[in-house]
Amino acid sequence: QNMSDAMAILHKLQTGLDVNVKFTGVRVFEYTPECIVFDLLDIPLYHGWLVDPQVADIVKAVGNCSYNQLVEKIISCKQSDNSELVSEGFVAEQFLNNTATQLTYHGLCELTSAVQEGELCVFFRNNHFSTMTKYKGQLYLLVTDQGFLTEEKVVWESLHNVDGDGNFCDSEFHLRPPSDPETVYRGQQDQIDQDYLMALSLQQEQQNQEINWEQIPEGISDLELAKKLQEEEDRRASQYYQEQEQAAAQVQVRTS
Repeated sequence: QNMSDAMAILHKLQTGLDVNVKFTGVRVFEYTPECIVFDLLDIPLYHGWLVDPQVADIVKAVGNCSYNQLVEKIISCKQSDNSELVSEGFVAEQFLNNTATQLTYHGLCELTSAVQEGELCVFFRNNHFSTMTKYKGQLYLLVTDQGFLTEEKVVWESLHNVDGDGNFCDSEFHLRPPSDPETVYRGQQDQIDQDYLMALSLQQEQQNQEINWEQIPEGISDLELAKKLQEEEDRRASQYYQEQEQAAAQVQVRTS
């Protein structure tokens, strides 16, 4: 069943997977079908959006909520006649606003401690999945922004603060600043637009109907199943590119 569930969501890899963090641990996520892919492939998935356990009022306000649950709680608390609940909702909302980068210093410390030396894993932040590793006690993220397409020597970026201004390194983790920072900056702005397109596509994709595995005949051969999956993948790919063109038109209107 897990294999079937994983195959049913593999097509989402082209637009993005939807995972829901919890604020109590760097490997704590609400269990969703998207998490099955990481479990089956034995790929560690981390995030760094944690509540500092020493800040009691935030710990109480956030509790064991996932991100989605916390948003719902904030809305509910705001509508309450109970002043204590209203205050708790305000504290929770302030936490989300103050940690909009989705990485806290407590989370960064926990990440550095949890990730093993030389481990290859996935880091989730701001709806992005990044390849992460640890070298000589320092965390590094694989550089994939469009602005670095011509920067062949730039491979990794250090993750040592919550603001995102890490140091760029080559494949051997030697410092390697970009040769043309202005080109990199423009490419990063293009990447923002691409991310916006991806977010729109993901939102639309979630509204599409998933494969109904119950309708697949029993005893179907692997070859026949592969053909059916490929046909479904081709259909979704065609639909995705059509939606991307429509979203690109929206971006052009938004930025003009």
